[in-house]
Amino acid sequence: MGILQIAVVVVLLVLLVKPVGTYLYNVFRNETNGTDLWFAWAERPIFALIGLRERRGMTWKGYALSFLLTNIVLVAIGYALLRLQSALPFNPNGIGNMEQTLSFNTIISFMTNTNLQHYSGESGLSYFSQMIVITMMMFTSAASGLCIAMAFVRGITSKGSTIGNFYEDFVKAHTRVFLPFAFVVTLLLVALRVPMTLKPTLTVAGLEGQGQQIAIGPVAALESIKHIGTNGGGFFGVNSAHPFENPSPLTNVIEILSMWVLSAALPYTYGLFARSRKQGWVIFSGMMIIFVLFLSLVYAAETNGNPVLNRLDVDASQGSMEGKEVRFGIAQSSLFTTVTTAATTGSVNNMHDTLTPLGGITPFALMMLNCVFGGKGVGLVNMLMYAMLAVFLCGLMVGRTPEFLGRKIEPREMKLIAIAILMHPFIILAPAALALAAESGRAAITNPGFHGISQVLYEYVSSAANNGSGFEGLGDNTPFWNISTGLVMLFGRYVSMIALLAVAGSMQRKMWVPETIGTFRTDNGLFVGILVGVVLIIGALTFLPALVLGPIAEHLTIR
Repeated sequence: MGILQIAVVVVLLVLLVKPVGTYLYNVFRNETNGTDLWFAWAERPIFALIGLRERRGMTWKGYALSFLLTNIVLVAIGYALLRLQSALPFNPNGIGNMEQTLSFNTIISFMTNTNLQHYSGESGLSYFSQMIVITMMMFTSAASGLCIAMAFVRGITSKGSTIGNFYEDFVKAHTRVFLPFAFVVTLLLVALRVPMTLKPTLTVAGLEGQGQQIAIGPVAALESIKHIGTNGGGFFGVNSAHPFENPSPLTNVIEILSMWVLSAALPYTYGLFARSRKQGWVIFSGMMIIFVLFLSLVYAAETNGNPVLNRLDVDASQGSMEGKEVRFGIAQSSLFTTVTTAATTGSVNNMHDTLTPLGGITPFALMMLNCVFGGKGVGLVNMLMYAMLAVFLCGLMVGRTPEFLGRKIEPREMKLIAIAILMHPFIILAPAALALAAESGRAAITNPGFHGISQVLYEYVSSAANNGSGFEGLGDNTPFWNISTGLVMLFGRYVSMIALLAVAGSMQRKMWVPETIGTFRTDNGLFVGILVGVVLIIGALTFLPALVLGPIAEHLTIR
């Protein structure tokens, strides 16, 4: 039954890939098409307001600078609002200003599409901050990532001299993708009893007559863009395990598809830009193979029960339900865990800290690889980076200059790709080592031993991958953790994006090379296998020693 539930959701996802991928292609191909009829009227006044009349294309440097400046302005505005929220409207519960290091961490977290939360949503933010800062950041950060992906795809597939205009892409990402999609999902969630109100926290009498506080608020609107934009930050502290955020198995499936469908459709969009649908399906197939591999691991581990209970001869025939909601069960909890870390969303419907050690490897691995579907564009761009690396390695084996989509891959591109690949493990492993060596870092560990190492490692993996979920046993709302994870989120987001934009700009300047009988094909099953192998081998060589010290050692000691 559990496998059937998972299979149904995966089939629904696959059926949505082509129509959604085609729609994204029409939105960003910058040619007149049917989407103009529906949205151009709303975009014209926005373009006039920001002075964007000619919409000239940009070089990769201009695009990157526009992206960075826009993000800097949004960060400054958001930080100021968090620090002043007690004096702003829509604060019926009288919540005070957010502490400065926590404000730094929070605003960086939401601008980088990470949504790491070192606070509890219902008690740390006013309604104004939830709507104007958090929800706004969920739209703008997702739009920024999608713009970078589209610029990268244009750079490696087109014969033009520009990769598009960031401001045009940024506006279209909001008006044609995130706002309409979020509106529809919000209505669905409200219909399925997710709250959407500005009323203050309710005070009700409990079963024994004592007063009880029940937090409510504009939940449905935040919940929709939280998943569509692969943001993940919860209105409530327990995120999508809360019955007001995710009340039923049906809403659970809606949230899974919401955070998965755009990321899964982007490879098909890439295939349309490359004028070869096979290229898109190759990338999608590579992602899906790795996804199913790690989904199988977490489902099998959780189904087989808690090793400690097995050792004590306690009946664990129903699997390990520790930290999971009964209304979802193991199957939907395992699928949610896999999707939220594959798509770098970070929302959770179960406590990752209570996963079995082997089950916990799945969220670790998917964030460490950071290319299996990924967030809005991040997964696609990173997987294309690995595709170029695979072509380069194959070219070295046969003594031929490698080519990708009709352009030669040379030392400049490989140096930039190396920066992107090496930066990810560096900003995970170095801060984790520092946190384990420093007293201020170790003080946050609530479960000493191998699991404590996993808690620390997970926090930095989640930050670097712009995921935001956590092993929530870690006491992380301290200046050390707020500042260190904030810096990791910054580097994890912007260094790789800028390096890969530079790759796109470099590839775009190259002359097209005609395909010959000796050209290494990247649109067949053989390349899918090579691509999956390259991703897994590089991931294992980079991160396996760290996993051995954490979840693997924990598993071996409790069997």
